[in-house]
Amino acid sequence: MSRSDSNNDNKSSGRQGGTFRKKSYARGNAPMKKNVETRKPSNPNVLRLNRYVANSGVCSRREADIYIAAGSVTVNGKPVIEMGYKVQLSDEVRFDGRLLNPIKKEYVVLNKPKDFATSTRDGAGNRTAMGLVSNASKAKLLPVGKMDKSSTGLLLFTNDGDLTARLNSPKNGLRKIFHVELTKPLKSTDLKRIKEGIEIEESVVRIQDISYIENAPKTQVGVEIFSTRNNIVRRLFEKLDYDVVKLDLVVYAGLTKKDLPRGHWRPLTEQEIINLGMIK
Repeated sequence: MSRSDSNNDNKSSGRQGGTFRKKSYARGNAPMKKNVETRKPSNPNVLRLNRYVANSGVCSRREADIYIAAGSVTVNGKPVIEMGYKVQLSDEVRFDGRLLNPIKKEYVVLNKPKDFATSTRDGAGNRTAMGLVSNASKAKLLPVGKMDKSSTGLLLFTNDGDLTARLNSPKNGLRKIFHVELTKPLKSTDLKRIKEGIEIEESVVRIQDISYIENAPKTQVGVEIFSTRNNIVRRLFEKLDYDVVKLDLVVYAGLTKKDLPRGHWRPLTEQEIINLGMIK
């Protein structure tokens, strides 16, 4: 065989997939990829039993496995000891006889700016406080209590209906401190009248304390009150013919605005949640 014949054979061998040339996929000759099975999205209405128990606040998921194995958890009236057992959100799950709720409770406090409505929906297309905390949780968080559009300060949001009911109950007068600014200086005689109590809608409004803000004009006062009545501080000053320019809630049920800029929110600390839970 001549040298040229040998070279031609080598070239031919390379074109046919021999060892002399690397395969080229430039012309679309790349090998076909195998079909990869796509992962089906998980059903949000189905949970592992240990997660269901943990989400309800009873214990951790690891501890839930122990309780499940011990027969402490029932599903629709029957004990379940199977690890990895899955339940529907519509199932009745009980731990030692107590009905569980698998929706994780979340708590967020917002430093509400002025001109944001507190209502969950504003038909006029105005900005709402709900919109400011919309990315705080996947759960639907609702405001605790009401705050008028022009007021600012602490506003609590949660999906814990029991806590909301307790905080809004008239028997639970929660400690609130307001920074109030008026259009004219507050007379000392009127300050004294407020301390003694003023009747609004056939009910005397009692405050804990009221004083002028230190190193500020007498148009600014601090008011400490234990009440769940809506807009009661604003109505208190309007009763005495004072227009309120600023009404800022700076302390609410032990929560403060420290290190929380206007328009920002933060989740409650574990200790703050425990403190609120002690309100009966």
